[in-house]
Amino acid sequence: MSDAVLFETRSDGIAILTINRPEQRNCLSRDVREGLRAAWDRFERDPTLRIAILTGAGDRAFCAGGDLKEMVETGMRVPPRDLFPLPYDSIELSKPTIAAVNGVAFAGGWMIAQACDLCVASNTARFAITEVKVGRSSPWAAPLIHMIPQRIMMEIILTGKPITAQRAYEIGLVNRLAEPAALMDAALELAAEVLEGAPLSVKAGRDTVMLATEMGRAAALQAARAASEHAYMSDDAQEGPRAFAEKRRPDWQGR
Repeated sequence: MSDAVLFETRSDGIAILTINRPEQRNCLSRDVREGLRAAWDRFERDPTLRIAILTGAGDRAFCAGGDLKEMVETGMRVPPRDLFPLPYDSIELSKPTIAAVNGVAFAGGWMIAQACDLCVASNTARFAITEVKVGRSSPWAAPLIHMIPQRIMMEIILTGKPITAQRAYEIGLVNRLAEPAALMDAALELAAEVLEGAPLSVKAGRDTVMLATEMGRAAALQAARAASEHAYMSDDAQEGPRAFAEKRRPDWQGR
């Protein structure tokens, strides 16, 4: 693993990925992109890891976006689709993820925070889609329409102005707010709440949410039923009711 992205594993099944370039405001430079690609691959391949938290080193920036200096030096026009290791897009993941936003999440920083399933933010964090300020564009923001209202999305993209963490929470971009010193604790708490669920049920639940954002009502219902069959047919589907009846914590096996 590159030191541009730190990878920590915990015994409870949580992986913590940290973009480790605070002096560059954790921008998506080449070494960070390569580090993220390797880190996401490691997370996906490790069967003992069930959920990942992505954050940035320091307290100034979660990620300030793409490396504009690199774009100038390379004469980059349309970025290749696989340039940025984006969860569930250019990176295939089957497990849930949480963004722990500790500072600014601008442009590409907003992009990777948006791509994660859940988001916890420091109450001093700020979010912005700043591409209009530098003559670029933000096609990656299209799925945002499933998260926030259209007119709010329009204003954010057309003005490029930052919004506060509180505003991000109010419009539904952020799940939970925390004091800066308590950010990781809040993210770990949310991760632990997800891990309380049966692994196959969590996967089916995540699949259901994503199917519902991509399909009409009838098609989504049909697809979600199919996505849930594995969970219904699992040993865990018998263990859950049994544990409830016996007034004990379930022993999930993920099968």
